[in-house]
Amino acid sequence: MIGVHHYIVESRVFLLIGTIFVALVAVEHFYIMIMEMFMWTRPRTMKTFGTTPEFANSTKALAANQGLYNGFLAAGLIWGLLYPDSSVGLHIQIFFLACVIIAALYGGATSSRSIIIKQGLPAIIALLLVLFL
Repeated sequence: MIGVHHYIVESRVFLLIGTIFVALVAVEHFYIMIMEMFMWTRPRTMKTFGTTPEFANSTKALAANQGLYNGFLAAGLIWGLLYPDSSVGLHIQIFFLACVIIAALYGGATSSRSIIIKQGLPAIIALLLVLFL
């Protein structure tokens, strides 16, 4: 009986770890949305994205649009975490984590390789935890 109890506790711990990683990816993309939509021309955001004041001012609308997409990714992940049917919620999480990974790979190939690490790696870890734990 102790073995079964241990397995149940261990499963819940792993489920919690997966949930935490999915939530962290959602928070990261919500934060990116805030930076791109509302703080694009602030010095800290320009430093984060490696832009100049001139570039930031001329691309403010484009950044806001991009930020909106990051917000959709965050919203989808939160939706997956909160969905009342956990098996459907799991599929929602998998879909949006895959979207984040694809976006990170594209961003890494076309903009900055660090995007693969900063955005892709947390999503890959979360996806692996969701799929295998």
